[in-house]
Amino acid sequence: MINDKTARTDRLIADAVRNRLGREAGYREQALKIYPWICGRCTREFTQQNLRELTVHHRNHNHDDNPSDGSNWELLCLYCHDNEHSRQLDAAAARQAGISSLAAAAKAPATAQPFANLKDLLKRS
Repeated sequence: MINDKTARTDRLIADAVRNRLGREAGYREQALKIYPWICGRCTREFTQQNLRELTVHHRNHNHDDNPSDGSNWELLCLYCHDNEHSRQLDAAAARQAGISSLAAAAKAPATAQPFANLKDLLKRS
């Protein structure tokens, strides 16, 4: 019984991975034909030798939204792509913490005063 469930789960996972890889191959090839091989953020240029480091980023973060005109894609290098997703995670965490934007949080005045009693500490020495 457990082996049947495990085998079925393994098949479902393998099918899902295979389908995802097939979709990725399709839109990646299309994007590489449409756009120049340049990172949309840092403008690093790519050649056939390092093309594997250029990724397709979905602007709306929906990997199933792949219009043939490429309007939901942008080519990003691995580093800029990771940065983009990190920024999205940071924004989501800020929203969850009740901060309306990270820019607003950065402008908020600091409340810590590490040197507030420095004068008193120096007098003791």
